Amino acid sequence: MAHFIAFSEGKLESDGFSARCALGRGGVKAAAEKREGDGTSPAGIWPVRRVWYRPDKEPAPETGIPVIAIRPGDGWCDEADHPLYNRPVSLPFPASHERMWRGDDLYNLVVELGYNDDPPLAGCGSAIFMHLARPGYLPTEGCIALTDGDLREVVTRLTGRSAIEIRV
Repeated sequence: MAHFIAFSEGKLESDGFSARCALGRGGVKAAAEKREGDGTSPAGIWPVRRVWYRPDKEPAPETGIPVIAIRPGDGWCDEADHPLYNRPVSLPFPASHERMWRGDDLYNLVVELGYNDDPPLAGCGSAIFMHLARPGYLPTEGCIALTDGDLREVVTRLTGRSAIEIRV
């Protein structure tokens, strides 16, 4: 089982693997204190759920967890009081949401983390992913971000028992 640890100072580590990463612009905060839109990464151990990828930009990744090809009409609900909060949705969607098919390439490869999803608690944060980093490792909205090469290496090591830990 691959267990990765993202440290608040911007490093992701696992057995025989180390990479620079970006975390939330608001730093790392205890999951019980995380709120929608606060820009913090939730501290804790989160199972990996699925890998999403843009088939027009990236080849299908080799991994031990389910893989989903992102389509132009894929979104993720971030409207705290909506019944589909922190769930994938089809666009157009009437409530607040993120587009999975992005123009900035950050979601060309995405690992969906099992944060606030079983069941989702309204307003406690949504769409906590591991995705591609912006140039210069600019902070995220609460996700973990890596270079394409490092993220692909992580994805190849994932199994259904893998977890991503975010530490202060």
